[in-house]
Amino acid sequence: MSAAASHHRSAGLLLRGVALTLLLSAWSVWAQVVPPVPPIEVPKVPALLETQAGGTNSPFSFNLGMNLPQKPQDVDVAIRILFVITLLSLAPSLIMLMTCFTRIIIVFSFLRNALSLQGVPANQLMVGFALFMTFFIMAPVYNRIDQDAIKPYSAKQITSTQALDRATVHVKDFMLKQARAKDVELFVGLAKMGPTPVEELPLTVVIPGFVLSELRTGFQMGFLLFIPFILIDFVVAIVLMSLGLLFLPPVTISMPLKILLFVLVDGWTLVVRSLALSFGM
Repeated sequence: MSAAASHHRSAGLLLRGVALTLLLSAWSVWAQVVPPVPPIEVPKVPALLETQAGGTNSPFSFNLGMNLPQKPQDVDVAIRILFVITLLSLAPSLIMLMTCFTRIIIVFSFLRNALSLQGVPANQLMVGFALFMTFFIMAPVYNRIDQDAIKPYSAKQITSTQALDRATVHVKDFMLKQARAKDVELFVGLAKMGPTPVEELPLTVVIPGFVLSELRTGFQMGFLLFIPFILIDFVVAIVLMSLGLLFLPPVTISMPLKILLFVLVDGWTLVVRSLALSFGM
């Protein structure tokens, strides 16, 4: 038994030696075929944390500051750029409050409610159409501003202050023609300015009076639009009640009738024409 055991042990050692030899041979062949992987170089962090004196690391710091220009010319250019950026941010408000946009969009909103339509026409369509009508109605004012202020300023015949004053005069004339004297006098009294010539009224008084007048005129036109459609609702409600159809909403019958009437009389053309004529075109 001892001879057989020693024979099996020597055979096992021989097999292990052969396996180890094959493994070493395969490793050497793989090392020759596969190229070695180059070492990865870690990029050095820029010397943001190093001081200029000793080159030692210091805690990270963040500073806020404002470098003011030293030359007067640079200050003037910076002020102009700031003014232009402020004007661009206020452009939508200026278009709505100093032009005919307010009256137009109010009338369009009343018209949609009178027709019992909630989302037709869409808000984007109504605002876009009102905006293009504003450009059309305000075109004469813009032409006068371009002739008296923009072109002379581009030709360097007047300064920017003079161009702004000339443009303000034309816009103020438009607003004063559309505004009621009573509304403008209201804000003159609130500002405690006393008797002031029309030419010397500031925009801080003219603009609120103009907006107040536009709201009043827009609501008046909206009320006139509601009258025929209210009559249709009234007639439809009486007919349904006489027929005993109490559970049928009158809007279900009156809305198609109102749309049909509005299309037959060419309502959009009448509304747009009335709006244009209300501004003296």
